[in-house]
Amino acid sequence: MREFWKEPLSEEQKAELIDALAQQIVKRGLAAPAVFMLTLHRPLAFIGSQATVAFAPFLAPFFGFDKIDLYSQLMSERENWDRLIERIEELEEAQRHARHRSTP
Repeated sequence: MREFWKEPLSEEQKAELIDALAQQIVKRGLAAPAVFMLTLHRPLAFIGSQATVAFAPFLAPFFGFDKIDLYSQLMSERENWDRLIERIEELEEAQRHARHRSTP
């Protein structure tokens, strides 16, 4: 059986995961719904991460056990939800400024 959360994530790993996830969310135009969902479900952070581990056998074919392990561990801490929200908002604002500058 696969063992999850063998080693804690370093701050560098957390920052990389948060940035990658935020970039994918903003790239797909899902910043507003993602921020809403993250804010709404923030109190359930740990329960959600545990549900991810419980459903890992069903999610693994789509995402791989390694990613499920990393993201479930990342999302188990509420402060990482806040960091993700902040990063999404930063990227969305940067994208908005870039569009505004490119418009004649």
